[in-house]
Amino acid sequence: MSGLQLREVVKHYHSGGETVRAVDGISLVIAPGELVSLYGPSGSGKTTLLQLTAGLLTPDAGSVVFDGRDIARLSTQESASYRLHDVGLVFQAFHLIAGASALENAAVKLLADGCSLRDAKRRARPWLDRVGLGARAEHVPAQLSMGECQRVAIARALVNEPRLLLTDEPTGNLDSKRSREILELLRELCSERQIPGLLVTHDPQAGAVTSSVYTLRDGRMHEGLEAELAGAATR
Repeated sequence: MSGLQLREVVKHYHSGGETVRAVDGISLVIAPGELVSLYGPSGSGKTTLLQLTAGLLTPDAGSVVFDGRDIARLSTQESASYRLHDVGLVFQAFHLIAGASALENAAVKLLADGCSLRDAKRRARPWLDRVGLGARAEHVPAQLSMGECQRVAIARALVNEPRLLLTDEPTGNLDSKRSREILELLRELCSERQIPGLLVTHDPQAGAVTSSVYTLRDGRMHEGLEAELAGAATR
């Protein structure tokens, strides 16, 4: 399995005559089997960095390299295939299908890849079990709590056994016990399958289960968790 390399990645936005340096020359290497946590205040560039890594945004400079490929140089079709087959992406928003069951929502990526509904549901069920929702498999999102919807979204991201894990606040709607379980699951997945993982978070528990901790502020990355953010996370 290949690691993930960010090489002097830059993404700036221009608004009202001002330049917002969302990502400002970031370099990072995540080896196979490592799960790295990334903290930072709101607006620090964390989500932008995640979207660049997922191929949803194109850097102004620098490169995001996975499996020997510069993600920004992929064609539209190759980029879509990269997200479908290689990336397990957990968004802050759940993006669940309102009329579909938890099991069907968890199976969406498999269905998009041409898998039959029966086979997709068979393969998705163990992942619902792993996130503690086996008994809620036939419930639709309106019948689930926010935390349960979050766990369905996590199962959906993992169902195709991705080669790269990218998560944006995956424990944001979970209580501390369930948060710890999900963080442990993500760490186990990276370790067992020897895949790199990047976890954007405010969760104070994340640093204890990840391989490395970084802070992003004003588009620049620093090793470790800043004392100010550590205090805010535990309050």
